[in-house]
Amino acid sequence: MALTAAQMTDARRYMGYQAVGTTMTIDGNTDLVYASFGMVTMSLYTRLTTLTATEEAVLINTYLTNLATLETAIVGTSANLDTDQAAVWVHNKREQADRDRLFDSWRIRMCEFIGFPPGPNLGGGRNTILVRG
Repeated sequence: MALTAAQMTDARRYMGYQAVGTTMTIDGNTDLVYASFGMVTMSLYTRLTTLTATEEAVLINTYLTNLATLETAIVGTSANLDTDQAAVWVHNKREQADRDRLFDSWRIRMCEFIGFPPGPNLGGGRNTILVRG
């Protein structure tokens, strides 16, 4: 079982890496993102395509599925932006910040599971090599 193209894209963006944005097919040698693991440098593409079936199942079922739900919930907070207080219900003014923090914590957990550092869009990228042609 291999990750679908959509799952690969979601994994990359949840990890904080930019879109590939090229018409060239990405493979282990043409990715834009690489990380060092001791003396080995590996592309993110290679890392995601060499997971075991069990690891892929965890990635999909535990991380990608739940991250999609958390991301949708952040967007859903816009429905309450106009309400400060209604009857006894009081809107949590920090709802979006709280949801953002929860979402990002799950993104970081996914990076840790994969063993790849968080990307620049997630405040990481210390041991990551970004290549632009």
